[in-house]
Amino acid sequence: MQLSSDRSGLQARLIAATHALAGDDPAVRFGVAVSGGPDSMALLYLAARAFPERVAAVTVDHRLRPASADEAAMVARWCAGQGIAHHIATPDAPPSGNIQAWARAQRYRLIEQWRSAQGIDWVMTAHHADDQLETLLMRLNRGSGVGGLAGVRERSGTVIRPLLGVRKAALQRLVDEEAVPHVHDPSNADPRFDRAALRVALTGADWLNPEAAARSAAALAEAEAALDWSVAELAARHVGRDGDQWRLDRTDLPREYLRRLVLHMLNAAAPNAALPRGDALDRAIVAAQAGGQANLGDWLLRGGPVWTLRAAPPRGHFQKVPQSDA
Repeated sequence: MQLSSDRSGLQARLIAATHALAGDDPAVRFGVAVSGGPDSMALLYLAARAFPERVAAVTVDHRLRPASADEAAMVARWCAGQGIAHHIATPDAPPSGNIQAWARAQRYRLIEQWRSAQGIDWVMTAHHADDQLETLLMRLNRGSGVGGLAGVRERSGTVIRPLLGVRKAALQRLVDEEAVPHVHDPSNADPRFDRAALRVALTGADWLNPEAAARSAAALAEAEAALDWSVAELAARHVGRDGDQWRLDRTDLPREYLRRLVLHMLNAAAPNAALPRGDALDRAIVAAQAGGQANLGDWLLRGGPVWTLRAAPPRGHFQKVPQSDA
């Protein structure tokens, strides 16, 4: 009877996490993003039983592998047998740039189109505790700050991830014991991809606790939300537009606040521009604190009692003030 206990326990955890993220309105409808892998098939299996007649599924076939159409069809057949509405979405443009980034962007775009068209309230994805641990380690290795180390968020817009506290092994065991069909994407074990290489490196590292890492990520996400709230308060009081430039009239703040306030000004000045990160932003903050100035892409940040941000002059028309080593 261990099987029944495992299944009911996972279902109870899914219900509790979903209610915490999306409320417990019995009229709410859920979509489940299903690739056909064991994680997403386990999520669909659990969600369909936890929220009967309130769940639909969507599969994005990126058409990057010959087998992907068959895998999407497998999901469709299983859904038909379970009485679950299912839709297969395909990109309308060829791949470009970084393939993984392209695939992710296409996936979320197509899922959101489907969600909106179907009147679905929330979309669940099957990110789990092992995914969260991998994300944390990858970002730690890149020198991420609080926001990056918050990892995969439990909720992003209309997307919720109620399995972030559940181990991948538990999901695999569920689909095996319940004979839920599933496939394994070979790219998940392809060492050319950073995440796959890390996954191999973590094999056998039993001293790492993914569930504990997931709790740490959740705590950091709360810290990030608190920082965002306080930055919004500071920006409302101390950031303003003055003609063709933006002004920050309080700079006696911890550096993390200064970073975020400068990013706030940049986003206000150029909402669609890529924002600087890491060393480039830190160098500009150091220069401004020393009373100097520095370029941030197409913008010039100038220090002093009041910091200003304005469009940078054309190259060759302005000589940069030397930066202090402070």
